[in-house]
Amino acid sequence: MSDALTATDARQITLLSLLDMSAAFDCVDQSTLLLRLERNFGVTGFALQWMTSFLIDRTQEVAYGRALSKLERMLCGVPQGSVLGPLLFNMYTSDISKVVVSHGLCKLHQYDDDCQVYLSVPVTEAATAVDQLSQCVANVSAWLSSSRLRLNPSKTLVIWLGGKHQVTKVSVDCVPILSMTVPTVERVRDLGLVLDSQLTMYAHVNSVCRSAYYQLRPVMCSLSADASRTVAQAFVSSRLDYCNSVMYGAANGLIKRLQAVQNAAA
Repeated sequence: MSDALTATDARQITLLSLLDMSAAFDCVDQSTLLLRLERNFGVTGFALQWMTSFLIDRTQEVAYGRALSKLERMLCGVPQGSVLGPLLFNMYTSDISKVVVSHGLCKLHQYDDDCQVYLSVPVTEAATAVDQLSQCVANVSAWLSSSRLRLNPSKTLVIWLGGKHQVTKVSVDCVPILSMTVPTVERVRDLGLVLDSQLTMYAHVNSVCRSAYYQLRPVMCSLSADASRTVAQAFVSSRLDYCNSVMYGAANGLIKRLQAVQNAAA
């Protein structure tokens, strides 16, 4: 996001693609993961044995009412909800960065299975940016397929980021992503943060205020003081604190709206 802001200041436009992987954690090939831990990260000896014990011979069953399904051995995937799960997935997919970097201007931000590929160019080279991003995503998809992961183009989002005058000058409103043509959008949600095309944070503040007031209505009507305090801290303060550093430099009007939410919670 800081790179996108820099691009805006430099009179450039940024093309950002938010990639979606289908059932990413469930599709990790365990033997390939262990091999990459050893070859790429130097995990050997007892440490590799621990990882092998953590991954291999896991079982799973489904409970429905009082009935249990047959116990099945898990042949792939890393445990979701565990501390090691996201770290192991990042190590499994670490070579994606090499694929993206090989495309020159393209860059990668990744958090677990949330990947963003983007590049910044002058407005006059918007069509070139589309071609480069499309080719980069195609190569990323090929790498994912070789690692038994799958990119889902139907859930992939694309957005132009830049100043008001730069964004309005861009005439390209569709980007080829694999077998689909993905239209660009005005706003996207990335890890709970709502980004609009001009990075004004207006859409994000709207989302935070709407969800916070929705949680405050029952607090004001019927809950006890202790219960109200718990709800306010869990559902309101947490939303105000989440990613609050991105609000640095935002318009005073937006900050006042967030302050009003905090005052209402207090």
